[in-house]
Amino acid sequence: MTATYRQPGVVLTDRRFTVPLDHDDPTGETIELYAREVVAADKAQQNLPWLVYLQGGPGFGANRFVGRPAWLGRALKEFHVLLLDQRGTGHSTPANRQTLPLRGGPAQQADYLTHFRSDSIVRDCEAIRPRLTGGAPWTVLGQSFGGFCAVNYLSSAPEGLSAAVITGGLPSLDAHADDVYRAAYPRIERKVAAHYVRYPQDVERARRIADHLLHHEVILPNGYRLTVEAFQSLGIVLGGGEGSHRLHFLLEEAFVRTPNGPALSDAFQEEVQGLLSYAGHPLYALVHEAIYGQDARATDWSAERVRTEFPQFDAAKTLAGDGPLLFTGESVHPWTFETDPALRPLRETAELLAARTDWTPLYDSARLAANEVPVAAAVYHDDMYVDTAHSLDTARSIRGLRTWVTDEFEHDGVRAGGPRVLDRLLALARDEA
Repeated sequence: MTATYRQPGVVLTDRRFTVPLDHDDPTGETIELYAREVVAADKAQQNLPWLVYLQGGPGFGANRFVGRPAWLGRALKEFHVLLLDQRGTGHSTPANRQTLPLRGGPAQQADYLTHFRSDSIVRDCEAIRPRLTGGAPWTVLGQSFGGFCAVNYLSSAPEGLSAAVITGGLPSLDAHADDVYRAAYPRIERKVAAHYVRYPQDVERARRIADHLLHHEVILPNGYRLTVEAFQSLGIVLGGGEGSHRLHFLLEEAFVRTPNGPALSDAFQEEVQGLLSYAGHPLYALVHEAIYGQDARATDWSAERVRTEFPQFDAAKTLAGDGPLLFTGESVHPWTFETDPALRPLRETAELLAARTDWTPLYDSARLAANEVPVAAAVYHDDMYVDTAHSLDTARSIRGLRTWVTDEFEHDGVRAGGPRVLDRLLALARDEA
């Protein structure tokens, strides 16, 4: 069933598709996918080519745009756009603490979640593409994890693509999760240092908050237990173009005077819980390290283990001296499933996923080396979320891929740069720039 309606300058159509949970078992269990078709109002009757957008994540539904903002306006000049809620996200069959118990216990839940990586998402795209395009290939725009999906697409089903455009999402083809995080922690440290150069007053503010959390139990209004490690994880915002400013404004309103002495303000707690809660995107926490699983090695809480190799991130040791507190970035830890009420029921499931050793390869190096699909990728200089060196190694491994390496934008460049970023990458893919 479809529903069509309008917003300023665009015509929207809700699309729903039934696909196998396991594409290797096409007659088995099915799940539902949701996608929103968008076309410019003045082109609604035209037979335009298709562009499918794959959101970053994992675990986030597609953007809910109003009208034609950011990159969408540029895309609508020549494409029908499909904003896909990847399996388990948005309006697609959800996977969260409320629904996963329908699968059974933790073991059954973990088995189910093995089908929520990029390989399954690409096969979903290939299942629905003929229903929309009549069999014609389409262009994929992959942001961040969506770029990981695009590289899998080039590896597994390049015949489905007329072009691929990737923004901040060229993954290493063979790195284990440990390699990813060993590269990440020094990068995060550089981002934190740059933040303190911009806002030196935040050094003392961050230390004061961390000290308060080491000596007080703080439960946020939604039930989230704010530990010092959880507070440090607010550094995830530093990877965005406005992230440093946002962190600064948050820190400056942390404390308020009360009859019982200084306390973390309600305003601070309200914003922090919004930044830290996984209630709206639990798949991110559940399968985040699994997106790097490709061999017989377990991911085994890689970010937590590798962190011990970088003792400068230990808050207690930092506070024993006079150095700046280091924030952390894009990582999920065992304690995440204890502090966050949206994840606590899924702790055992997460443990089982972390212990799995049967992950299948996600990329085909030989096929990528023979690639014939036009591909362009924006690689952001010192991207906090996706290692630049890993991305450039992969770029050299994909035949014909053209890169735009820039420090004009951070990881969210496709949003901040909007039409200009997409225009540049489409031109590169078409060898027009």
